[in-house]
Amino acid sequence: MNLRHIEIFHAVYVTGSVSAAARALNVSQPSVSKTLRHAEALLGFALFHRVAGRLVPTEDAHAMFDGVADIQERVRGLREKGRNLRAGAGRTLRISALPSLGLGALPLAVSRFLAVRPEVHFDLQTVHHDDLLRKLYERETDIAVAYEVPRGAPLGQHWLGEGELVMFYREQDLPDAPSRLELAQLADAPFITLAASGPIGQMFTREVDRLGIELREVASARTFYIAAALVRAGVGMAVVDSFTAEAWMAPGLSMRPLRPSLAFDVHAIHLVDRPPSALAGEFLGVLADVIEGR
Repeated sequence: MNLRHIEIFHAVYVTGSVSAAARALNVSQPSVSKTLRHAEALLGFALFHRVAGRLVPTEDAHAMFDGVADIQERVRGLREKGRNLRAGAGRTLRISALPSLGLGALPLAVSRFLAVRPEVHFDLQTVHHDDLLRKLYERETDIAVAYEVPRGAPLGQHWLGEGELVMFYREQDLPDAPSRLELAQLADAPFITLAASGPIGQMFTREVDRLGIELREVASARTFYIAAALVRAGVGMAVVDSFTAEAWMAPGLSMRPLRPSLAFDVHAIHLVDRPPSALAGEFLGVLADVIEGR
């Protein structure tokens, strides 16, 4: 299959019909049908069955789609890079951030930055801690904003500020909460654990083990924003990072820092041989101000 076959297959798979794929690609329906038949002939098996007027992917098509989608995303990235180069190199900032930072701190920093540098274009995405290195090595992003720098890798870093773990809860569940909460006070409360959420979840787990506390876990979540959504739905309480809690704050919800405090650093991470540009450095200064509450 060549890139044209891949593009047609991806469009038909996503839209479910030749006509919709043709509209999405701005080509004729006969062109889509012909290219699709040619791809199937080269592969030696059918990619779609027609059911009730729609094209339904075969099992072989399902097996191929993840790889095809990855290629499509890379091609899209190349096209975007070409557009950026035509518009003037160096004006696009490709920034990835943990989802908890992508909910509030990153958008606010982008808004502030664009107010004074409206000519800049941002390419933003969220990234989980386990995927940081791949995103950087494969040049899918230039800077990753995270809580912990992966060890044993040739990475540079810039300290941006500090965050803190907080208890996120419904006010009706803790109507007389003190200014700081001790974990022992929550031993009998329904608790949403984030032990598998990465370095910050592991830090909290170590603290619970150190204190010898048994929490009544009613659910587990792998991301802070899922935990926050569960809190809002009344499932229980959760210890999340302060950025997630601030982004999810709404009437009836509240947060309290812990006693003793559990703080963590926020870093901008980059490959050693690809340090931030002057423009990126300007933006990171704005992001640091947002993280530090300035």
